Amino acid sequence: MQTSKYLIANERDAEWGLTVSTVGYEEIAPGDDYPTHGHADGYYFAVEKGRVLSEYQLLYQSEGEGVFRSAQGGEHSLKAGDMFLLFPGEWHSYHPVSEVGWKSHWIGFRGINMDHRVKAGFLSPTHPVYHVGYSDELLHLYEEAMRVAQVEAPYVQQTLAGVVNHLVGLMYSLERTKRLSRNHGHVDLVNQARLLIRNGLEADVTIQDIASDMGVSYSNFRKLFKEFAGVSPALYQQELRIQRAKELLATTDMSVKQIAYRLRFDSPDYFSSKFKTKTGLKPSDFRAQAR
Repeated sequence: MQTSKYLIANERDAEWGLTVSTVGYEEIAPGDDYPTHGHADGYYFAVEKGRVLSEYQLLYQSEGEGVFRSAQGGEHSLKAGDMFLLFPGEWHSYHPVSEVGWKSHWIGFRGINMDHRVKAGFLSPTHPVYHVGYSDELLHLYEEAMRVAQVEAPYVQQTLAGVVNHLVGLMYSLERTKRLSRNHGHVDLVNQARLLIRNGLEADVTIQDIASDMGVSYSNFRKLFKEFAGVSPALYQQELRIQRAKELLATTDMSVKQIAYRLRFDSPDYFSSKFKTKTGLKPSDFRAQAR
């Protein structure tokens, strides 16, 4: 069984940064022929020969088992709860295990938004498979994409672009969270550290002090924290202090100098420099604008 929808995008849609070309779902029972028929030109492929697309596709296997191969990613066994990403210009082939079958959801898209993520190293043809597990939220997003595509209301491309961004972001987050959660001790350590940093914004506590109190070397602590939070602990602390400074500037009559020293910046000038780098405004100008 297969349900699919192919869409058209115009030049104005492309300026949005991401357009969707196809949305679909297929259910392959054990012993069924594969690939299924009914695909548009350029999408059908023979498993032995594979194919090359001019777009990205993101597929989610909610049930069953399969095999995926690509030029740079190699061969992978697919299980229920796996997602895989196809890249434009990248040879690939995939199929369900004949004795098992699968249920597969897909969405095809292109655009500079995705190109930038690949260029920045968030996504790569060398890492095409994501072990995210079963997710009701993922299934809901694919179902929503199909519903929106079938209705094809005005500005459908902008709505579908939002769904794709949500799917990609959720996939990226789920896999990394799952990977980090294999070691609950590390997750607990980073969560505790974040709480200590938040509670110590106005205290004379350094990141080195926190690492020492937790019985971890600073280098290991910094590595674990950055892997989990995406930023170094020092930058995390500074970002929170800038946020707190915004609150104080907007809601109190404390001077810039008082705020700088209250939040443990080295000097008012250093505080003003960091604040302007982050917000584009001097503290005094931010206060005037906020009020």
